[in-house]
Amino acid sequence: MKTDFSKIFINGEWTSGSSDSQMKNTNPFTGEELVTTQAADKNDLDAAYKAAETAQLEWAKELPQAKQAVMEKAIEVMKENKELIIEWLIKEAGSTKIKATVEFGASMNILKEAATFPFRMEGKIMPSQQPGKENRVYRNPLGVIGIISPWNFPFHLAIRSIAPALATGNAVVIKPATDTPVTGGLLFASLFEAAGLPKGLLNVVVGRGSEIGDDIVTHPTPRLISFTGSTPVGKHIGELAGGALKKTALELGGNNNFIVLEDADIDQAVESALFGKFYHQGQICMSINRIFVHKDIYDEFAEQFIERAGKLKYGNPAEADTQVGPLINRDQVDRILKDIDATVEQGAKIRLGGKADGNVLQPTVLTGVTNDMPLAENEIFGPVAILIPFESDEEVIEQANKYPFGLSGAVHSANIEHGTNIAHQIETGMIHVNDQSVNDEAHMPFGGEKDSGLGRFNGEWVLEEFTTLKWLSVQHQRRQYGAFVDNTKK
Repeated sequence: MKTDFSKIFINGEWTSGSSDSQMKNTNPFTGEELVTTQAADKNDLDAAYKAAETAQLEWAKELPQAKQAVMEKAIEVMKENKELIIEWLIKEAGSTKIKATVEFGASMNILKEAATFPFRMEGKIMPSQQPGKENRVYRNPLGVIGIISPWNFPFHLAIRSIAPALATGNAVVIKPATDTPVTGGLLFASLFEAAGLPKGLLNVVVGRGSEIGDDIVTHPTPRLISFTGSTPVGKHIGELAGGALKKTALELGGNNNFIVLEDADIDQAVESALFGKFYHQGQICMSINRIFVHKDIYDEFAEQFIERAGKLKYGNPAEADTQVGPLINRDQVDRILKDIDATVEQGAKIRLGGKADGNVLQPTVLTGVTNDMPLAENEIFGPVAILIPFESDEEVIEQANKYPFGLSGAVHSANIEHGTNIAHQIETGMIHVNDQSVNDEAHMPFGGEKDSGLGRFNGEWVLEEFTTLKWLSVQHQRRQYGAFVDNTKK
């Protein structure tokens, strides 16, 4: 694999962008400059889309085994470059070694699942209401897909669109987040180049959102825009795409609930909450945002949770045993500290942490939080846990559903049916009983309700997103059109 990521990738060629601006990529922990890329402008984006459009016409006609062979070769290339990919996730995205390794494995699972897709482009033969007619339904690629990848799980959340799109006969143009141009984009150009993907099918434009952000959506070529990121940006993309009658696959923000019922195994619930809250510093769309604990066990849960959270090692993500690394940039740190201060002003109490060193925010826990305080209302996206007491099932269901998000969640109870009953009443696309909210399996539908997005990724569900259906009928015997045609003979 190529490892010089100072250029963008268009039509199978590594080239300098045409913009006057440069994209400086830095390590969020050390501040070290990793690589500087000459940014892409609208002309580069246009060239990428045109290359994709041309290449896709032939790719769509390729035999399924040819597409599958490229995906299987990509799996081999990924395995061979595992340490390189993990190293970049650590130094560019601030991933701990633990998180980067898990992200690599999850991405591999996506690629393996996508390798089956060329032989899963199923159609149907269906009956007709007309004599002698045969109805056929074909599943075809959409054409070109525009992908905007995020910075938090950049490799995994990019490949979950890239691999299925290519495997189903589409071409792609990727705009990675400005904080993670390598792990969210350029690594894939190198990976699929080494795997023998034909030129033009995968293009990576590294550029500023202010310069090409809207154009990647409004350009006439892409049929679908796949975006993972914040809800406000997702809504803007949805408006732009809707105006051009484009499809969207949007995985947006979350305000995920973690509900601990009065009969829960407290030790199990604490372990689940620690992982679901502090894994990757809480910078995951599925991370726990609000921890609701029944009042009868609130104090016991809080003490155990605070004690265990205080033992988490935070700091340098390159050290193998670090559990909480840096946030992606200082803006994120300052935003969260502001919400912590506002929540404390309204009566909450900091029981652990609450301070930052550079981009590393200490694992933080607050008690005495109510559901209308800033940290409860806003998506935290950082290593800050808030514990909210409740008295009844009805109360916690109402509070959990208060905000216009519905991505993931969890419910803990010793009574599986009780926990499942509560889970059914939470308005969310995904929820887990006696587990935590951060779950993603390559063959299971991933997506949210309400302001948490549109569409589903993974497995057969992403097949539905990235393909289109065509009805083709065949009239095997002469059709009689009745009086309408008979009258024309007179």
